[in-house]
Amino acid sequence: MSFTEQAYEILEAAESAAAKGLSCSEWTVLVTQDGAIRMFADSDWPLDSLAGEHGARAAYRVSDRQGTLRVEARSGLRTCRMESTTQNRVARLLLGR
Repeated sequence: MSFTEQAYEILEAAESAAAKGLSCSEWTVLVTQDGAIRMFADSDWPLDSLAGEHGARAAYRVSDRQGTLRVEARSGLRTCRMESTTQNRVARLLLGR
């Protein structure tokens, strides 16, 4: 699976959790050189620093800011950011709340 495909799948998982009413605290997923997955909740480290400290080949940070889900991803010199607005956020915007 490619770097961007993994970012997309992580975003889909966050969307699924949000659709079920689960709140999404900030969490980070690291994929190590041997393919192991390490997860951290509410890390205050910059994504590239955390990835470097743990020897990760890819790092993904998920956050929810007022109904906008975001995945920031890094792998070597490649970066990407994907965002999705939750259904609750869209409803609030439409209702002017």
